[in-house]
Amino acid sequence: MSTPSLPLTDRSDLAPRLRTALLDADFTADGLLERLGAPAYAALARAETVPALRATRGGTPLDTLVRLFLLQRPVTPAEGGAALPGGLLDDAVEGGWLRREAAGEAEGEAIRAVIDVRPYGGPDGQDWFIASDLGCAVGGAGGIGSTAEGVVLGVGGASTTLAGLTVRGPVGDALDLGTGSGIQALHASVDATRVTATDLNPRALSFTALTLALSGAPEAELLEGSLFEPIDGNRYDLIVSNPPFVISPGARLTYRDGGMSGDDLCRTLVQQAGDRLNEGGYAHFLANWQHVDGEEWTDRLRSWVPEGCDAWIVQREVQDITQYAELWLRDSGDHRTDPETYAARYEAWLDEFEARNTKAVGFGWITLRRSGAAEPSVVVEEWPHPVEQPLGETVRAHFARQDYLRTHDDAALLAEHFTLAPEVVQEQIGLPGAEDPEHVVLRQHRGMRRATQVDTVGAGFAGVCDGSLSAGRILDAIAQLIGEDPVRLRDQTPAQIRLLVEQGFLEPVEEGTRAQA
Repeated sequence: MSTPSLPLTDRSDLAPRLRTALLDADFTADGLLERLGAPAYAALARAETVPALRATRGGTPLDTLVRLFLLQRPVTPAEGGAALPGGLLDDAVEGGWLRREAAGEAEGEAIRAVIDVRPYGGPDGQDWFIASDLGCAVGGAGGIGSTAEGVVLGVGGASTTLAGLTVRGPVGDALDLGTGSGIQALHASVDATRVTATDLNPRALSFTALTLALSGAPEAELLEGSLFEPIDGNRYDLIVSNPPFVISPGARLTYRDGGMSGDDLCRTLVQQAGDRLNEGGYAHFLANWQHVDGEEWTDRLRSWVPEGCDAWIVQREVQDITQYAELWLRDSGDHRTDPETYAARYEAWLDEFEARNTKAVGFGWITLRRSGAAEPSVVVEEWPHPVEQPLGETVRAHFARQDYLRTHDDAALLAEHFTLAPEVVQEQIGLPGAEDPEHVVLRQHRGMRRATQVDTVGAGFAGVCDGSLSAGRILDAIAQLIGEDPVRLRDQTPAQIRLLVEQGFLEPVEEGTRAQA
């Protein structure tokens, strides 16, 4: 199945005019919620369009734009002209973004959208718009995914997850590798002086240009090619990529299938990123990886980390090979083909996994930071629990803590002052009426929302950390209170303190801001 022809992009005046019309009609994320109401808005995110159709029967310009671009329903030329005034309707048809079609002898002519344009709220309240192929965004009227070659997807859960993970702040050069419809490039444009976006699919680059223009963002450098090939050895302060990470037999669908064996595409992407980062720069990836029989998945991921980089790798989900194959066969609509075709494709996936001795597939986040440290910090962990997005500041703080711990041995930790992170609470777990709790748990209510069990000493230590006393003096006081040898306590406890600092439960206090005892 082939994709429709590429929207024309040689009308440089068209996108700003269309943006003005969309804003004038309040075709924004906030405007949609107010017009549709929460139930219809939520139903649209599930690709259920009936509630939104009922909510947009008033014939206002906003109603027309919702039906045209989000619900992909025909509108009359009169309705289209009211929503896109001043000749903009005709220009959008000429530009290839809309088309005229016969609506039957009794109804006359109708206007239909050729591309999907949907509002997207920026991190600072910006009114942005994401352009993609029809039916290829969450809430698209045609459903999610496509079997079309070269299709360009819009906003999805992976897109927003990656955007939320990315460390933000002023940077010089940013790279969005495998840009798709340009969502990550759009986010990067807020902080970066220069944004480069690459993609193997030339249609994706056109949609990225349109997304940026409709959103009022600066233009990006758009380069066609695979992985890091198009950038000619350049280095960046920020690299983001939501690559085609699906582990599949072959590369049938460009937008999701990597085209390399197993998880080689993700491995190659991560390994090559080290040489493309400036000192202190971050690279953020979403990825899939194989769980190979007889091999620890954590060791597999550690081997991907390039020299000179710290890494934080978080596995969010694991699926056995049957679950994984079924997920992606449904994503592309293969379950709606005839049973024999579906069974043959299912068999091909299982054959691929059997040949590679793969028993399951993991999904998660990979963040690199170019530190140049002699002993890089590589943290590989499984965390399937709910987190609080955005996590960019949590990611930044994680690497700052690695820098701190790298320069503080146990003796230095005991001389330091700490405070309990403000979002941490202590929970005591035990039988009702019991004199002492069976377990004491420290729990975060922000960021990664971690929980960790601590012993009596750890709980007592964390409870009195207010920055006024050094860790060593606190341990001496605890030793006296419980009748423990203070030397023994000072020898045993730094490992627990180190873990609490590493996971963000305790925060070091700078010398100039320490409270006075």
